[in-house]
Formats: sequence, C-alpha cells, structure tokens
Amino acid sequence: MPLIKSISGFRGTIGGRPGENLTPQDIVECTAAFAQWVISTSGKNKVVIGRDGRISGEIVSALVVNTLRAMGISVVDLGLSTTPTVEMAVPDENAGGGIIITASHNPKEWNALKLLNEKGEFISGADGEKVLGLIKEKNVRYAPVDKLGDYRTDNTYLEKHVKKIIALSLVDVEAIKAKQFRVVVDAVNSTGALSVPLLLEALGCQVTILNGEVNGHFAHNPEPLKEHLGQLSTEVRMQKANLGIAVDPDVDRLVFMCEDGDLFGEEYTLVAVADYVLSRRPGNTVSNLSSTRALRDVTNKYGGNYYAAAVGEVNVVEKMKEVNAVIGGEGNGGVILPELHYGRDALVGIALFLTHLSKCGKQISTLRKTYPDYQMAKTKLDRTPDIDLNKIFTALREKYRNEQINTEDGLKIDFDSGWVHLRPSNTEPIIRVYSESNSIVVAENLAKKIIQDIQSLR
Repeated sequence: MPLIKSISGFRGTIGGRPGENLTPQDIVECTAAFAQWVISTSGKNKVVIGRDGRISGEIVSALVVNTLRAMGISVVDLGLSTTPTVEMAVPDENAGGGIIITASHNPKEWNALKLLNEKGEFISGADGEKVLGLIKEKNVRYAPVDKLGDYRTDNTYLEKHVKKIIALSLVDVEAIKAKQFRVVVDAVNSTGALSVPLLLEALGCQVTILNGEVNGHFAHNPEPLKEHLGQLSTEVRMQKANLGIAVDPDVDRLVFMCEDGDLFGEEYTLVAVADYVLSRRPGNTVSNLSSTRALRDVTNKYGGNYYAAAVGEVNVVEKMKEVNAVIGGEGNGGVILPELHYGRDALVGIALFLTHLSKCGKQISTLRKTYPDYQMAKTKLDRTPDIDLNKIFTALREKYRNEQINTEDGLKIDFDSGWVHLRPSNTEPIIRVYSESNSIVVAENLAKKIIQDIQSLR
C-alpha cells in the first residue's frame, strides 16, 4: 500500500520499502519536518503526543518521541489515549503542537501521524503544505547534544477530559444518573476501552464492554459501520440494554445502537446531538458536504442557518469559526462542540446524547423516528493510475450542467431526487462516492449512475 503524505498528516501501512510505506525512515523524516515547523511558527519547544491501541503504536511512538527530542523538543507523552484528549492537552500544556499516532478507522496494518497546531487543532492546509515542503527540502536541523529535548509521561489526561465534559452546563449528570442506562460498548480493542467506560461510569451508567482488551488486534473492521457491528447488535438485545455505543480506534467517531439492535445511524449522531444543543442554544451549524440533509432540517427548525464545508475536520472547524456555529461535525459520527474544544469528540457526543435521551423520555429507537428519514448509500472506487479525476469531473459537470453543482470538494451534484458527492479520499487511495435520497434504492441508483459515467470515461 502507498505512503500518503498530505496536509492531513502522514499515513501508510507498516513494513515495506521507505517512501512506499510507513517505515521508520519515513516516520523520522516526517516527524523532523513537523518539529521544525512547530519551532519556527510557535517558538515553543514542546509537543504533546498520544496513541491509539494499534499493534505498531509503541514502535511508532518511540520513533516519534526520539526524533522530537533530537530536534530539541520536549515531549509530553499521554501514552494510550484518544484523539480528542490529545487535542485538549496541547493548549493545557502550552505546547507548540501535537502528534496523534493513529490511523483512525483504517485496519490494523495501517498507522499514521495526525498533526496539531498550538491550539490543539489539526494544522491548516497552508501549514500542511509548509511541512510537506520541509520534507522535500531535506533541510531540517537537529539539536546539539546539550540541547536535546526532555521527556515525561502523563496518564492523567483521560480523567481530566471526562471531568471537563461532566462540568459542561449542557451535560445534565443528575438526569442521566437517574435513568441508570444499561449500555453495551464495542471498544474495538483500542483506547475506547479506557476512555468510554470512564465517562459512562461517571454518568452512573451500567456498562458492558465488548472487545475491551487494548491490543490492536481488532475483533472486526474498525470502521464503525452497520456491517461491522453485528456482535454489538446481538449483545444489546441479549443484555436488554437501553443502547449500544461503538467508537473507532482513536475515539473521535461515535455510533449508537438502538435497544432493538438496529443502528441509530452514524449520520444521525450529529443530528440528534445538534437537536439537543440547539434546543438550549439556538444558532448556526456546520457539517461537511457528504453529510445528511437532516442537520439542515433540524437547524432550520430552531431558526438557525446551516452551512456546508469541505470534507475534513480542519475545513469544518474553519467554517464553524467563520459562522460562529454552536455545534458542528461530520456525518461519519463526529461531533464538535466549540464550548469544549474544536475537534471531533466521541466522549462529549456520548454525554450530550445521553442528556438528550434522559430529558426526552423516549427509547432511542423512538427518538430516531422523530428525525427526517433520509437514506444514504456510501461506496468507493479504487483510485488507479488510469483515472484522470480532472477529466472525469469536467465531463460530469458538462453532462449535469442543468443540475446544482458544487466543486468546493470534489464534485457534488444535487438532483431533485437527492444528491451525489464524489471526492478523492485524504486517507486512502480511493474515490469516495456518497449519495442520499428519501429512498435507499434511489440513493443507490444515483451512485450507480455516476459510477457508470466514470467507468465510461476511463
């Protein structure tokens, strides 16, 4: 598999040849370039790091730590942690940046370095280009022996993260405790097994953990999609639980399971949380172009304005700041609450959702029925060398010139019956094709139609 160096960070499979996979040489090269960027932009010689539970995590972490120290940067190592926890720790530590060692939802052979600025937010596209430029220039300067960086570990930040969440005025701890929710959690053998139970127990829930050993040997494909969550569905029904929860390996994506074993729907995680937040604090919302129209509908209900951003957390955050959104995120189960921090955070999503559930007095399956029932189809195409995306996008824009076209991020075509969004992935060598309509059949047919168009143009 290829090594992907992008403004989003560095991602690849472990093993293989340097420059083609995520090898020790590549990890050192990329970390050193980021370290030089941190020093030059923030003037701070401190970086916070943390990792998910992947098999390769300990090795990658050691390479990152020692490269940073060799660059003269002191390291605060949170060890096994979550993406949102590291994001919050960066400003708390007054650090110049952060590195999260996680390949998010990718399978176990993958790992990655996610890069944060001094605010604990993903670096911008412009800053990402600067880091990539430093890699190409091969002009980093390592520190002399008397200026090597220090190193310390800190395992308190998961607890600090939970305490900040339960202190939020939007989180009604007593209302949640009164319900004594029975919850089954699929932690997919990563750090969700450490963080999610810590939060749920603080909220007075009765918790059953599936795949709770943090060893990186994922019990199933780690992307929290319906086809991967059969065990959770079965266990929720067997336990007669009030709900199930699934997270990805770095705990920034969140999916709920209804008490009957049906999926609440990853697209509706943000919709439900926004419904609750907007009922208390009306305002604007943001999600990406590949997210459901249901967020727009809920936002309109409370008199706010909905805005769409390009796919990618950094783009959503930028748009949220621009329009002063009170809640936002991505339709893949990512919730961003600015009051806590500007990052997708499954933990705060859980607390807000449980507050909503406790106050509405409904079963989770009944709550789901209160929202518009859009159906989304998600598929992908391998991005092979023979695919010329510019040529394909130009041809599709011409063919569908009478429809509503958006080219901010790939190509989105709005039809009367629904929409189709196709874009190259930032994290995998694929083209994502998402579509939505009031009917799953219509959504799938819209996607098939566009895929057939693409194949005819190759």
